[in-house]
Amino acid sequence: MAALVQSVARASAIIRVLAAENQPTSLGRLADTLGLAKATTHGLVQTLREAGFVDQDPDSGLYAVGAGLLQLGATPLDHNVLRSHAMNWTDALAARTCESVLLAVPEGSQAVIAHHVFRPDASAQTGQTGAVRPLHASALGKVLLAHDRRAVGRARGLGGDVLESYGHWTTTDPAELKRELADVRDHGWAAEAEEHQPGVAGIAAPVRDREGFVVAAVGIEGRLDRVCDGSRRPRPALATQVVEAARAISRALGHGRAP
Repeated sequence: MAALVQSVARASAIIRVLAAENQPTSLGRLADTLGLAKATTHGLVQTLREAGFVDQDPDSGLYAVGAGLLQLGATPLDHNVLRSHAMNWTDALAARTCESVLLAVPEGSQAVIAHHVFRPDASAQTGQTGAVRPLHASALGKVLLAHDRRAVGRARGLGGDVLESYGHWTTTDPAELKRELADVRDHGWAAEAEEHQPGVAGIAAPVRDREGFVVAAVGIEGRLDRVCDGSRRPRPALATQVVEAARAISRALGHGRAP
């Protein structure tokens, strides 16, 4: 029992050191700071990494506090509750953009559509509620991935080092996806152009709960030439409207309100 308690104490110390650092940290620095052998530190860090409490950069090998630790306080939001808070804003977003609006939540290695507002025209459309989108090949999924980096591993294809391809434009390199996810966090929204379905593009932004955790993603999907310009870049006006809707839904869920 004493050894078990010692291991827990050491693991806790590793997390505290990483949390106090302003940048990713090497194994050697962790070992020196804690006065532990490198082999002991490595075993503890790898266990924490598997649990999602520590992240390791695949290029530099450096360690940082993991997204799993940051997500401990988050609890899944009931789909009906989410829809009830989002409905007014998703309807308005569909009317303003003239595109289909989707609200998605993370579920395992997929983004599940919790709410779908049809495009406001007379064209034939199929309900998407309950359908899924791949995390790495959809705007909705990228938003969810960007705020839960543990999910990158769950999104990998059966080969382990390559992500599943849905066509020519799908990002299949995990390193490239990682760079895209960093951009999503920096910009506050994600986009995809024909990564999942030919001729279809999407833009999405994060929905946060009262505590600030990303619990869903809201976005639009539509024809490539409507959502993107001639260079396949998302139209800025549409991205702005999606972000505004996401912020409005977040406020409805209590985000930004005084306790």
